[in-house]
Amino acid sequence: MDVMCYSNDARPPLPPIRGGSTDDTELVLAAGDDNRLLAYAARAAKPTGAGIVVMPDVRGLHPFYKELARRFAEAGVDAVAIDYFGRTAGIGDRSGDFDFMTHVKQTTPDGVAADVAAGLAHLRSPAGGGASSTFTVGFCFGGSLSWRQSAAQPGLAGAIGFYGRPANVRNAIPQMRAPLLLLIAGDDRATPRDEFEKFGQELTEANVPHEMVVYEGAPHSFFDRGFEQHRAASDDAWRQMLDFIKDQTRQPARA
Repeated sequence: MDVMCYSNDARPPLPPIRGGSTDDTELVLAAGDDNRLLAYAARAAKPTGAGIVVMPDVRGLHPFYKELARRFAEAGVDAVAIDYFGRTAGIGDRSGDFDFMTHVKQTTPDGVAADVAAGLAHLRSPAGGGASSTFTVGFCFGGSLSWRQSAAQPGLAGAIGFYGRPANVRNAIPQMRAPLLLLIAGDDRATPRDEFEKFGQELTEANVPHEMVVYEGAPHSFFDRGFEQHRAASDDAWRQMLDFIKDQTRQPARA
């Protein structure tokens, strides 16, 4: 089972480009199967035409991911962070002693995909910024799920994942269409390095466009402002994400 990535005290590193965000808010989204899920959205003051769904670790929508949505907006990418547990836990706060593992075990790929689709629809709507190109990014549990969206979401521009597990993604490879960005901790004890190398080979054989970046010596959850010793890796991960998003983004549909 995937481990918890971030505590309530963790905070995402700052992006290299900071232009401010126009607004941020909690909201409730409705998925196509009538599930209601909590989300946190941030709009860019200087939009680029890109929007991204932030997919948390096993603990769901907690402070790290809300701040990360704001950081993406500061970099010109409209963002919405989603919670996975509306189906089984209802709408509620996940920052305290929430019994997340009980609910993680009840998630399904189809249910998560429906919730991600609700987030993507919000980003494409006028209320969410009218993004012309949409992406996903996830961490640990969410990293694997983000890569899976390459197969699950028509029209997705790209899927980014930190610390994901190839074993949780492998059966989706034949249906993958959107490019992947794999950001790998070189010293991730949760998943052996050779697993990622095998995964990259499988993606190549299936003609799935992908980029893999390995941060030598970096541990699981290195993308954290508290890990000053891994600041260079975090800074580069931001550059990799923003370059990937820029490369895959169509011209913005708005001024």
